[in-house]
Amino acid sequence: MTERIRDFLRRRRDDGPCLVVDLDVVRENFLAFAHALPDTRVFYAVKANPAPEVLSLLAGLGSCFDAASVAEIEMALAAGATADRISFGNTIKKERDIARAYELGVRLFAVDCTAEVDKVARVAPGARVFCRILFDCAGADWPLSRKFGCDPAMAVEVLEHAHRSGLEAHGVSFHVGSQQRRTQAWDQALKAAASIFRACAERGIALSMVNLGGGFPAKYVKEVPPVETYGRSIFRALRKHFGNAIPETIIEPGRGMVGNAGVIEAEVVLVSKKSEADKLRWVYLDIGKFGGLAETMDEAIRYPIRTPRDGDRVGPCVLAGPTCDSVDVMYEKQPYELPVSLEIGDKLLIEGTGAYTATYSAVAFNGFPPLKTYHI
Repeated sequence: MTERIRDFLRRRRDDGPCLVVDLDVVRENFLAFAHALPDTRVFYAVKANPAPEVLSLLAGLGSCFDAASVAEIEMALAAGATADRISFGNTIKKERDIARAYELGVRLFAVDCTAEVDKVARVAPGARVFCRILFDCAGADWPLSRKFGCDPAMAVEVLEHAHRSGLEAHGVSFHVGSQQRRTQAWDQALKAAASIFRACAERGIALSMVNLGGGFPAKYVKEVPPVETYGRSIFRALRKHFGNAIPETIIEPGRGMVGNAGVIEAEVVLVSKKSEADKLRWVYLDIGKFGGLAETMDEAIRYPIRTPRDGDRVGPCVLAGPTCDSVDVMYEKQPYELPVSLEIGDKLLIEGTGAYTATYSAVAFNGFPPLKTYHI
């Protein structure tokens, strides 16, 4: 919470829940990444928060962009980025979308199987591809599934296939899991990447880039290491596994770039119990999973919550959203401790919500409008 956001919320007209993002914090985060990893290019993960204000700011600072779709590529271009600063980082792409990206000037594509390589080769001749590998996301609050990536041994075959198909086999990528609090998590991934570099070199293919992915955390309830600590740990791992032949590197921060820049203001709609003897209160807000808090799924992300009654005696609460859907419950397995004096109409501040909130907000589920967003 910054003073700029506090001042904005004091002056705003009450028109439902809203997200407010302080662009000064986004700027500070970009500069921190650039300082922590000075020889690494930053490819901001557009999906985290694709607001034009965020993209324009980052484009002006010299950021590159990781796009998951043609629409995100077009957003980055509209914000002032040039096509050579954009990666089509989704490994699942329609062939016509690859063709459109190529037409727009994009030349860097992610793959994780030979079928995807074939699509790129057919409509994006001469493009550069990097192969994503599977990786254990131990230590991440939001571990990634096996949906993306392939076994490192298979990655060698994929890259050789790309080379033989007339594409430039450019490198390797991985993701250590979103909200990764283990600074040493990149070590084993870089060990696998280095082995792929060596195997490809033996086949006459010179890889040149490692995409270190995202995973850089935002501060929620638990403390997280500063980005400088990640930078030092990653550089040590690069030297350990690549020696003096350190490849070109890129990172794809999303949450770590914008998460701590945003605050959601929400209102208490109802406070109730399920029985007279029940000590557990249910607190219903005017925002829930369908309004932008989808990352509370499995209670993986626990946002800091501030109330106007902080300092009063607290008790356990189940926190739920306003929709007529039984899954619209944010925290029940591990109830939240909130003031027992909390009342209907109180405004809560949900901090650390600058990433993966507005873009998760449903268009009109149950008739509720999308989350209003303001970038200041």
